[in-house]
Amino acid sequence: MTAPARARGRIGFADRREAGDTLGARLEQYGGRSDVVVLALPRGGVPVGHQVAQTLGAPLDVFVVRKLGLPGHPEFAMGAIASGDVRVLNDAVFESYRVPPAAVEAVTRQERSELERRERAYRGGRPLLPVEGRIVILVDDGLATGSTMRAAVLAVRRLHPARVVVAVPVGSWQACQELREIADDVICAFTPEPFTAVGLWYANFSQTTDDEVRELLKSAAGPTVSITRSA
Repeated sequence: MTAPARARGRIGFADRREAGDTLGARLEQYGGRSDVVVLALPRGGVPVGHQVAQTLGAPLDVFVVRKLGLPGHPEFAMGAIASGDVRVLNDAVFESYRVPPAAVEAVTRQERSELERRERAYRGGRPLLPVEGRIVILVDDGLATGSTMRAAVLAVRRLHPARVVVAVPVGSWQACQELREIADDVICAFTPEPFTAVGLWYANFSQTTDDEVRELLKSAAGPTVSITRSA
């Protein structure tokens, strides 16, 4: 295991770039392969994912996830939508709350509008990189509850990858363990206890801007190719 740098007097990372370097070293078994693609969760996951992609010589893209909040209780997820025109619904929530289909569609339309806005901002209309039959490495800057990453894993599964790998520099032990139930592999480089919050383990945890995301995508390793979706 690569030892992270000291930050704020404790073990942590100087910034997302250093975190990505550490994480990339943990993923070396995926380096130099033509069937690997790195998908970063924006925005904070993109600087980390950029370093991982550079280390592995893999293409990088963003994978935007938007939670579908339960009507009247938006903080409670009844599902999620994601890049690649994917929607994942939580069957248990529908059985418990009997959410009308019309309400689901209304929330989906609202969140899809924001998802599409973000994808236009980051990709400028370019479609998601191909993932069918490939090893997908999903990257974020950290895991607290893991709910967003869980939605991302379930959404990527709908696009028929060969393998889904979750990779983060730092995360709570519980979140990392729970994701092992749905991902093929989970790499949490650092699982401090007590965990508290992702930002506490970075000396510099400043917000990643949309401009930075665009620049990192432009400079990422690997070719940018179009995806052909099957019906």
